[in-house]
Amino acid sequence: ENGVHSFLLQESQPFFVLFVLQINFVACQLFALLAAFWFRIYLGPSHASSAVRHAFATLFGIYFAVFCFGWYSIHLFVLVMMNYGIMNMASIPNIHRYSFVVAMGYLTLCHISRIYIFHYGILTTDFSGPLMIITQKITTLACQLHDGIGRQAEELTAEQNRLAVKTRPSLLEYLSYLLNFMSIIAGPCSNYKDYIAFIEGRHVHMKLLEVNWKQKGYDRLPDPSPTGAVMYKLCITLVSLILFLTLTKNFPMAYIIDNEFLDKTPFLSRLGYLYVVTQAAKPKYYFAWTLADAVNNAAGYGFSGVDERGTFRWDLLSNLNIWNIETATSFKMYIENWNIQTAAWLKRVCYDRAPWYPTALTFILSALWHGIYPGYYFTFLTGILITLAARAIRNNCRHHFVSSVPLKIAYDIVTWVVTQLAVCYTVAPFVMLAVEPTIKFYK
Repeated sequence: ENGVHSFLLQESQPFFVLFVLQINFVACQLFALLAAFWFRIYLGPSHASSAVRHAFATLFGIYFAVFCFGWYSIHLFVLVMMNYGIMNMASIPNIHRYSFVVAMGYLTLCHISRIYIFHYGILTTDFSGPLMIITQKITTLACQLHDGIGRQAEELTAEQNRLAVKTRPSLLEYLSYLLNFMSIIAGPCSNYKDYIAFIEGRHVHMKLLEVNWKQKGYDRLPDPSPTGAVMYKLCITLVSLILFLTLTKNFPMAYIIDNEFLDKTPFLSRLGYLYVVTQAAKPKYYFAWTLADAVNNAAGYGFSGVDERGTFRWDLLSNLNIWNIETATSFKMYIENWNIQTAAWLKRVCYDRAPWYPTALTFILSALWHGIYPGYYFTFLTGILITLAARAIRNNCRHHFVSSVPLKIAYDIVTWVVTQLAVCYTVAPFVMLAVEPTIKFYK
């Protein structure tokens, strides 16, 4: 089947049908939100043991996976148990390598199978999302276990020292970390030590101890509530859903490779429309990631400390910073605020450990993790060049424009425009997936 025709067929599916196909995801996340409130109130650390909290989180996560993906969820459980065997049998010097190869290998095989199942389309049986999150968690834990047991403290960075895991987790702890109901559907990936501290009731306390509360007039540690953060994030989720139901329908990506559009539209207008359709593709990510963040916060997980104004922050697990994304004046700033937890995972398992070419290897791993659709590789290989070019221009040009306010404002405006267009140019193949529409778009 012709790649352009396949892409246009995917884009022309009735919008309501595409929305209905995601109903399991939305239903599970909303139910998870209610379960998370209940979990925090009735199964908090003061009301239930760590074992009970682990068991509840795991059983509900398994139920959600089966409800959403049916028998396809067996892939999640197979990968989890395979790597549990590796974690207990592999030698510590090689545990991170074996875990990485098996997890990424299994994920890649599943991505390959999806080519024949999906044919570039969207089906409810797309179990790859949870599998991608589990792969992140498996490799994260394996690397941190290797750091904690197989390396000396002086060999580690400050962050690696802080996150190093000193003992192998039990089966219940392992299953809870990988399959808990708060992150089984949409993530995000979190660090093992942070998750265990949350289950054991030390999560918030540890962050509060970083502040001298007596100087602030407190007799005892405060008890921060996540309710305000959850409500705020649910408002963002609602707005994102409304934008998704309106913008995405009215500004399809397929239109930018329509023959009539290409023949009759001036080049600058095409660039403007490219920016619009890229913006229209974002709300579904804003919706999914912000709702997932709210679910974790509702359970009491995600407290990150106190900012300089004394405000309690619940962004430990946040996957994006919308304001920084939309106002980014550099490619680096943009990608640092988009899919934050995945960027952190790439840094911890690849960039910080790569023996050579860390930037290139990190982008290649990101493409492989996303799947085997050609569009992913167009996007991430282009991302390598854009990153290196942006870094070179910033290092060589920026200092000429910071001497006065007008020059700095002009520099920021120009770099904002260029950054946004560079992102649009880079990510368009990610949406198109196939080779033919991507080449047509580039032409």
